[in-house]
Amino acid sequence: MKLSKGYLATLIILGVVILDQVLKIWVKTNFYLGESFHITDWFQLVFIENNGMAFGMEFGNKLFLTLFRIIAVSVGIWYISRIVSKDYIPKGYIACCSLIAAGAAGNIFDCLFYGLIFNNPIPPEVATFMPDAGGYASLFYGKVVDMFYFPLFSFNWPDWIPFVGGEHFIFFQPIFNLADAAISVGIFILILFYSKYLAAPSNNEEATQEAQ
Repeated sequence: MKLSKGYLATLIILGVVILDQVLKIWVKTNFYLGESFHITDWFQLVFIENNGMAFGMEFGNKLFLTLFRIIAVSVGIWYISRIVSKDYIPKGYIACCSLIAAGAAGNIFDCLFYGLIFNNPIPPEVATFMPDAGGYASLFYGKVVDMFYFPLFSFNWPDWIPFVGGEHFIFFQPIFNLADAAISVGIFILILFYSKYLAAPSNNEEATQEAQ
């Protein structure tokens, strides 16, 4: 059975959001804040939380950021719903847009509800789902859960290098979640293979017809 572009977008968005939330809730209720689980030398699970954007970056007011995410996801889903019926739009482009929208939506759930449904105990205690005493924050002010850490390699900078000489360098340092990964993969593949479809629809259709 051939999968339509609409079903493909729906499956990607629902699949990423559900898997992302299952993983975050598991980490939140089984790890204390700052706890790590060593899988290999280059892959660890490390439970951290942040108020900011992807990969733990901080940007602007928390409420503004959450509202911006909601608007961005709404626009993204509206955009996908408009292009799934276009014959000249390939499934790969739909998949990339769906990954980006799903990743942004996954982090919205943290911001909206995690402050209400979890407490935030002092380590080594782990968080409780729907605690009797209530959550740690109000609506819109929950923290985003991150856990993937890939310290692929490290070295010490030579002492003679200005500013960083003698310091220890780790690549790759950011800790992120599945939603962040979906956004990054979607953007990377979109730019690499489907950037021409970001142009005006009429130009895309003409380009596709010429290619055929």
